[in-house]
Amino acid sequence: MFDLTFTVDAQDTTTPLTLAIDRMVIAGWTGRDPVARDKHIAELEAVGIARPASTPIYYRASARRLTMEDRIECCGGDSSGEVEFVLIGWQGRVFVGCGSDHTDRKVEAYNVTVSKQMCDKPIAATLWELEDVIGHWDRMILRSYAWIKGERVLYQEGTLDAMLPVTDLIARGFDGKKLPDGCAMFGGTFAAKGGIRPADRFEFELEDPVLKRMIKHGYDVVTLPVLG
Repeated sequence: MFDLTFTVDAQDTTTPLTLAIDRMVIAGWTGRDPVARDKHIAELEAVGIARPASTPIYYRASARRLTMEDRIECCGGDSSGEVEFVLIGWQGRVFVGCGSDHTDRKVEAYNVTVSKQMCDKPIAATLWELEDVIGHWDRMILRSYAWIKGERVLYQEGTLDAMLPVTDLIARGFDGKKLPDGCAMFGGTFAAKGGIRPADRFEFELEDPVLKRMIKHGYDVVTLPVLG
């Protein structure tokens, strides 16, 4: 267990909140369209990535991998980020944030669970209360940008209506159908425009077009040498 201090944005006020995080879950295959989901599974199988054991699937990773830092270090040049909404349970409430499930793609090809443990998972310092956005959840937008060879390019973008409803995602993944206190869950992502590829810097955001606000963060990727 370790503490992270966030700022809760309640539109008219902001409040610091320190949360004790003791569990991290990475939800995968959270798309709402089963036809598109199964097509993508078949595409991955064709390049040697195994079919998931279930859809959605809930991978575990060390909570200590969560970070608010503006740079991470990764072994080799095979990792990349992906924007996701993040849900955090605390004293019976659920908060919404935004993070990057930065993943080693080379490792992912032979073991997805292991790949989730390979890299730090950057998360923005701002949270919203789920109850403030649940009424227009499907209209919110996830977006990411990648800095590649000195150019900032739009990497991912989509609205949350393409993913399972948030209450359904929680109910399928946890006993009691509630997000446990101290649990941070990444909720899934969108395909990369132009294909998955590494970047020198990754920036991500969750936009609320109804309440006119945004959660965002960015980080540099430092590549460490792989010797032998």
